[in-house]
Order: sequence, then C-alpha cells, then structure tokens
Amino acid sequence: MTEATTGTPGTPRTTETIETDAGTARITWHEARGARLVLAVGHGAGGGVDARDLAALAAVLPAHGVTVALVEQPWRVAGKKVAPAPRTLDAGWRGVWPALAAPGLPVVSGGRSAGARVACRTAGELGAHAVLALSFPLHPPGRPEKSRAGELLGTGVPTLVVQGGNDPFGKPEEFPDGPYELVGVPWGDHGFAVPKRAPVDQDRALAVVTDAVAAWTGSLG
Repeated sequence: MTEATTGTPGTPRTTETIETDAGTARITWHEARGARLVLAVGHGAGGGVDARDLAALAAVLPAHGVTVALVEQPWRVAGKKVAPAPRTLDAGWRGVWPALAAPGLPVVSGGRSAGARVACRTAGELGAHAVLALSFPLHPPGRPEKSRAGELLGTGVPTLVVQGGNDPFGKPEEFPDGPYELVGVPWGDHGFAVPKRAPVDQDRALAVVTDAVAAWTGSLG
C-alpha cells in the first residue's frame, strides 16, 4: 500500500508498506527529480527513521539527485521495543529490496548502527551498488575484542563509513585498514550528538555527515 504524505518543500514523499518474511515493513520515499541513485537506509536497534542523521540525509540528498528511502524494519512497525536477532533483521531487509530496486536505479544499501550491519551482511547477495555505514558498531562498548570488522570488510562493493569521533561502539582510529572510505565526525557520539563544550555545534556535525555522503554518492559510477 502506498500513500502520499507531506515532505520537505520541493521533495515528493510517499510511504509504502511491504510484506516480508519478518512481518510488515515500511518505506518512506524522499524522491529526487531526475534521480540517478536510490539510497536505502535502515535504522538502528534503539531508534527509528527519525534519527537526526537519517532525517538530515532525507532532507539534503534529493537536491543532489539521490532518492532517499527510509526503511522501517517490521519489529519497529509493529511497535516492539527490542530488535530481533540479526537473521530476522536480514530477512526484513531482503523482503523490502524488490521495492527499493523497483525504480530501476542503482541502489546504495545503507543504515545506521544495526542497520549498517544489515547492509554490510546482505550487500553481495542483493546486488547493492554500494554500502553506506553510519555509526557502524565495530564492537560492543568496552569490548574491542568482540570485533565485527569482518562484516564491514566483506561487502565487496564501494563502502563509506561515517563514524563519530567519540563513538563508544568504535572510534575512527579503531577501524582496521580495508577497502572502504571512512569519514570521522569530530566529537560525535553514536548518534552524532556533540557535547555543548565542543567547538562545533550540532548543525555543523550533521553537515559533516550530509556533505560526506553527498560527495561520496556523487563519485559513484
């Protein structure tokens, strides 16, 4: 089911529900005129598509020729408070993929935190054009020995990581060398929030995110 909603001025927005093996998912489309890419982004395990970075990308990228599809996993649509196991998250993402690919454009698979892990794990099988990993949870806080670097290193496609400089799930300097690009957000935490004492404000921190993603998507062939 698809319904029209009100979006950013000049940016048509529609909401679509999709049945998947994990339940009913929801896609909110922020459409670009003359789009050349679709950027599909999923949320994390502790929040939804109203996260500040996802909302900022949806507001900014359509002007750069990128349609942004914000994907809500079935557990979130159902109003549950706790995310399911990774395999269930992957099933939900697989289920929405045909709708994401329906416009006939290359699809960049992305997400924040747990959503970034989903994008990395499924990129190869789904034929993603590239992967965007926002606040990739390299390890649980305080447990660097529990590394999830293998997921990030195994995407097989161009990959951009945008990581807060103070992210307890992995600071930029903790990431291993690999076939991906990494942009740090100075003083940003896991949600790219910056402390009041930081020399940059919240708007500037978000601009680092949106500028990096706009430049990177513009470079994709």
